[in-house]
Amino acid sequence: MAIDRIDRQILSLLQDDGRMTNVDLAERVGLTAPPCLRRVRALEEAGAIRGYHADLDAARLGYPITVFAMVSLRSQAERDLAAFEDHVAAIPEIRECHMLNGEIDFILKIVASDLKSFQEILTTHLTPAPNVASVKTSLTIRTAKAVSGIPVRLE
Repeated sequence: MAIDRIDRQILSLLQDDGRMTNVDLAERVGLTAPPCLRRVRALEEAGAIRGYHADLDAARLGYPITVFAMVSLRSQAERDLAAFEDHVAAIPEIRECHMLNGEIDFILKIVASDLKSFQEILTTHLTPAPNVASVKTSLTIRTAKAVSGIPVRLE
């Protein structure tokens, strides 16, 4: 799918405000509503827009603890990597899972209501998981930047 300047404007605006009405969006990009909606639908169907989400405040909703866990596996065979990914996908407190290149196989972003809850996730779900060789964790003290999405270049 070729993405032109208007599509990039649409993506940028929706990334900043997914609740924007089609009429407002069309006005901002200089289109009438019907062709704007066709473009949005085409971007959705092409997979450029994967969904629309609310940005929730974890601390205000009872998850003030954020921890990053660096996980090393005993085996990096594809079936073992997939099994680990399936395992962590079933743990709701694990919000992100990224496979890495280098000494660490995966980095996980974990949220918890308190340190005891985090410890329970660590000791009952992560360290005893099949094929896990080691888990190193770092507790977040402060988040200086947390921007979702991507930088959309309008040129």
